[in-house]
Amino acid sequence: MSKRLPVFPLGTVLFPGLVLPLHIFEERYRTLVRELVASPEDGPHEFGVVTLRRGVEAPSPEGEDGPMPEPAPVRAEDLYPVGCTAELRQVTELPDGRFDIMTVGRRRFSIVDIQQGTEPYLTAEVEWLPDESPDEIAAQLAPRALAAFRTYLDLLRPDSEVIDAVPGDPTVLSHLIAATAQLTTDERQLLLAAPDTATRLRAELKLLNREAGLLARVRAVPVPLSDLARPASPN
Repeated sequence: MSKRLPVFPLGTVLFPGLVLPLHIFEERYRTLVRELVASPEDGPHEFGVVTLRRGVEAPSPEGEDGPMPEPAPVRAEDLYPVGCTAELRQVTELPDGRFDIMTVGRRRFSIVDIQQGTEPYLTAEVEWLPDESPDEIAAQLAPRALAAFRTYLDLLRPDSEVIDAVPGDPTVLSHLIAATAQLTTDERQLLLAAPDTATRLRAELKLLNREAGLLARVRAVPVPLSDLARPASPN
């Protein structure tokens, strides 16, 4: 069933269960936060986070010389087709009317149509993607993905606290890997849009083995950085 949802275009990919803090300074998104806070208590207070494609600027904080100009309108082709809702968990209003908010990713959706209605912010007609229930294949893949993730983190940052807080649920693990590994935006989007946990874990195993191989090579041989160059993730 489709639903009309307020959406916030960002330069990051949000996954279910992951925390996303935001500083809200644009007036249209201040309006959105006020409306969400004032909405009835029953049901989640959430909006959609959709990722901007490369070359499209995300909102920027106000500069020292005054407010930044309003960005150009966002078109459907500027956005990736799959996003994730962000549920408001904490809202702090600043003296000048801006907000610092804490959100948590909740549920995935695909965009059917982008709309600019009477609201000042962007809205979209969305369809919810099915909730993921890990199957036997996902349960078998999870230990392998976890081992690859630990190897990768040991190479990347040996003192990482993520290793000590790895979830046991295969779906939650797959989302944590997707959000934590140093991947491109395209790669993260493919993982967000994966039809099921097993598909995501298989893709992550390949990506983690690739990244671990690159990190091990950097440590072992002083190769030129240009030899290892690949598109960097803006997240």
